[in-house]
Amino acid sequence: MPVINRIADFAPDMAEWRQHLHRIPELELACHETAGFVAERLREFGVDEIHEGIAESGIVAIIEGAGSGPTIGLRADMDALPMSEETGLPYASERPGKMHACGHDGHTTMLLGAARYLAETRNFAGRVALIFQPGEEEGGGADVMVREGILDRFDIGEVYALHNAPGFETGSFYTTPGPLMAAVDTFEVHITGKGGHGAMPHETRDPVMAACGIAQAIQTIVSRNHYALDDLVLSVTQIHTGTVNNVIPETAFINGTVRTFDPAVQQMVMRRMKAIVEGQAASYEVEARLDYMVGYPATINDADKTRFAVSVAEEVSGAERVIGEGGREMGAEDFSYMLQKRPGSYLFLGQGESAGLHHPKYDFNDAVAPVGASFFARLVERAQPVA
Repeated sequence: MPVINRIADFAPDMAEWRQHLHRIPELELACHETAGFVAERLREFGVDEIHEGIAESGIVAIIEGAGSGPTIGLRADMDALPMSEETGLPYASERPGKMHACGHDGHTTMLLGAARYLAETRNFAGRVALIFQPGEEEGGGADVMVREGILDRFDIGEVYALHNAPGFETGSFYTTPGPLMAAVDTFEVHITGKGGHGAMPHETRDPVMAACGIAQAIQTIVSRNHYALDDLVLSVTQIHTGTVNNVIPETAFINGTVRTFDPAVQQMVMRRMKAIVEGQAASYEVEARLDYMVGYPATINDADKTRFAVSVAEEVSGAERVIGEGGREMGAEDFSYMLQKRPGSYLFLGQGESAGLHHPKYDFNDAVAPVGASFFARLVERAQPVA
């Protein structure tokens, strides 16, 4: 079964919605104008309930089906990134330093397209809960919505989400049962030494050398402290210190990311990093404080729900364009909080050749929006068929 004809009919409307949202990117939990646009469209579609202000600017909308049954949740993220756009498009961001560089404008549009179709046809039993979530990139909006009780409040029994994938065939799908994306943690090391003249290092306690020693030493956690077949990434991404060429500074700062799947590996990294920072600080006679921030947990798909979602994707795009055992990756996603509480699945939707995610020249491919909307719609109709 290809793209649903009715959804194909309003594909031009979806492109218009998406390009409007692209112009007005908003960050973190403060997606108020985006949410206002979403709520306005939902009212036009005639959904049964619209609950606003969840996780500050999130929305849960309810569409009643034809007859009693469970509630299925469909989620789209709404927030953008704090970066400047370089596409030169006529609908480029109108807000300097903010850009939809990850396609959340497209994700929101796909769910709106599904909402319009489902509100018109209602060819399903039970209810569908449309979850428009702020703060995926920063702020953990999914966690906030879960803690504010949306899964229990709306009796959501299972949850699904899509993410666009540049570099994969337009309209293709891929996912995998079980672990799909990693847990993501952030670490900071704040080093304080004794500054002084660059020509008299013996009178200082050099935080620059300590920072270099710590950055190198923590790499041994990956190479020497864990089993090589357990996925682990530890990357130092920032070192800041100093101002001029002839002054040894007083302080230095290190920042980085840790990606894991296994909580035991995560705990090992935390333990070893603490020991290394303390030991290196002692050896360089400086003070060092490790701040380790546990972030989004691993995204783990339910095996049965994923097989079901794959079969729906095959209906929409054809079996030859769907990969159901695509392996896992070290990126992270806060939809993991919803999957911790309810069974469901997260899938990637190919959008063809384009700039990569989080790139200043990235733009969502409007041609795939009807594919994603059709997937969501058929998922509901097949999961909860009318008796």
